[in-house]
Amino acid sequence: MTTDVLVLGAGVVGVATAEALVRRGLSVTLVDRAAGPGEGASFANGGQLSYSYTDALSSPSLLKRLPGILAATDPAFRVAVRFDPDYLRWCLAFFRNGSAGRFAANSLAGIAIALRSHALMEELLARHSIDFAHAVPGKLLLHEDADGFRAAAAHAEAKRQAGIDVRALSPDEAVGIEPALDGIRARLAGGIFAPGDAVGDPHLFCTALVERLRGEGLATRFGAVADGVAEGSVRLASGERLHARHIVVAAGPQAAALLRPLGWRLPIVPVRGHSLTLPPGPSAPRVSITDVARKLVFCRLGDRIRIAGLADVGFTEAAVDPRRLHALGEAARASLPDAAAYDGPSAAWAGLRPVTPDSLPIVQRRGAVTVNVGHGGLGWTYALATAERAAALVTGDA
Repeated sequence: MTTDVLVLGAGVVGVATAEALVRRGLSVTLVDRAAGPGEGASFANGGQLSYSYTDALSSPSLLKRLPGILAATDPAFRVAVRFDPDYLRWCLAFFRNGSAGRFAANSLAGIAIALRSHALMEELLARHSIDFAHAVPGKLLLHEDADGFRAAAAHAEAKRQAGIDVRALSPDEAVGIEPALDGIRARLAGGIFAPGDAVGDPHLFCTALVERLRGEGLATRFGAVADGVAEGSVRLASGERLHARHIVVAAGPQAAALLRPLGWRLPIVPVRGHSLTLPPGPSAPRVSITDVARKLVFCRLGDRIRIAGLADVGFTEAAVDPRRLHALGEAARASLPDAAAYDGPSAAWAGLRPVTPDSLPIVQRRGAVTVNVGHGGLGWTYALATAERAAALVTGDA
């Protein structure tokens, strides 16, 4: 029997897409190379649902850091050197998107996706009672550079004019919202606070939602490596073919290779991130924190602290790099020295996030194949909105 839709990729994007399709009454099979859902880039990422903060990765501030990035002296970034035409084209397009005008346009376009996701998350939680350490503590972006804070405050005001609930805070106001920052008050220039931003464990979300959807007819094929996509079928590395009336590719960085034989050239590059999950420290924040200069996030997930960051552009190996993990830990200690029990038991992770030059996801249909990829570090935030868009493309409702 041929299923209606095969969804390739069981991270938050693929699982959310499967939910949107099942909700429309379609028979769906979710396929992933891992042993279960949410085991790739969704396994231990930063955990922030950044509904008000969707700033594109390529920006004027990043371009100012370019000399240090290219010299490998900027601890937050690494860039792989590869003489691959597609990669070089991506790099050039990425840098072009760093102008002030493009950065603003890309970031505001991202907010529209994020706000749609926010509304869809509330609807999903009304349908499905699932536990994934979801909370709405708000998010606070910390700035130590006065010029950078002034620019961020102006950007926040533009968001306020667009109806986004964000506001600039003095150091004292930031400490008033999050007392755990009292020890670093003297070095703060200010903060940007978004009270409606949320957190949640994306791996728990994937596993809980897949289990719930199985009760509604979702089929799964884990440990199945897709190595070819055609109209109406997917070829597995084992030689088996899976058949469906429609195929949705939500396979992250692997999507480009899967779809290239169909003439579909996706401008995505893997950007590796790392995380540490630790017990809370003596001054663990309750509010979700982003250290803007160090490109770090601190996220309370139940009784754990998730610290995530680093951007290794063009690296294709998802394994933890001990040197980069050490850099992450040192940056976290310098940022919030009492946020976590840094010498306690920890879980380390690294994952590849598929990034487009403009940091906006690609959701498109050609024939009986739809792609839903390119979410970068905002996959957890964008997933529900792009899933809804992909499902509408499959059914012809878009």
